[in-house]
This record gives sequence, structure tokens and C-alpha cells, in this order.
Amino acid sequence: MLLMSDTQNGFSTRLKLVERKHTRLARGYDCKVGTDGLIVFRPKRRKSTFPFRGLALMIIGFFCFKGIVMAQIGTSIYEERVSALRDGPVFQQFGAVIMDADPITIRIAEKVSPLFH
Repeated sequence: MLLMSDTQNGFSTRLKLVERKHTRLARGYDCKVGTDGLIVFRPKRRKSTFPFRGLALMIIGFFCFKGIVMAQIGTSIYEERVSALRDGPVFQQFGAVIMDADPITIRIAEKVSPLFH
């Protein structure tokens, strides 16, 4: 025998599923027409939340910054200042490791140095 409470519970379950699907579809969806002519809406996949593009732009910007500073003050003075950082406390030593001249920085400094001299 089917009771009213069983029917109500089934309805509540279906309603929760519809609400959940509606929430996912509100974030974006793709629609496709099936072979039977039925239009099916599917939620879009969520993209990565970590901003890899922003991180890459920050790293490129940092290398450009180092290259411009090296081109502006000169390679020898730049190396003197980095070596002075190496003699300081741990935080300055960390800065020396980051600011140390690398091939990318040297190449950027070579390309940009005609603008400063």
C-alpha cells in the first residue's frame, strides 16, 4: 500500500535533484541535440581555480624587472649589490638568491641596455 508520506519523500528527493542541477547550470552550461532530437543541457566543467596565467606573467615580469635594473645600473654594480645581500641576514640571503644574475636576466639586460645608454 502506497502511503502519502512515501509519495512526499519521493517528491522531495526529485525536487532536491532538480535544485542541485539548476545550481550547477547557473554557473554555465552546454547544450547538445541528441540523435533523438532531444536537447540536453549539461553543466560546464569548472576550470582550475589556480591562476597559472597570472603566475606566469608575474614570473616574466620579475625577470624583466631584474634585467631592466641590471641594464640601468650596470652589471658590475648589480653584482656588488647582490654580493652585499649575501653577507646579510637570512632574509637578505634569500633575496640574493632570487636577485642573482641568471642567463635570462643577462639576456634581457643586453637587449634593454641601449635604451639606458
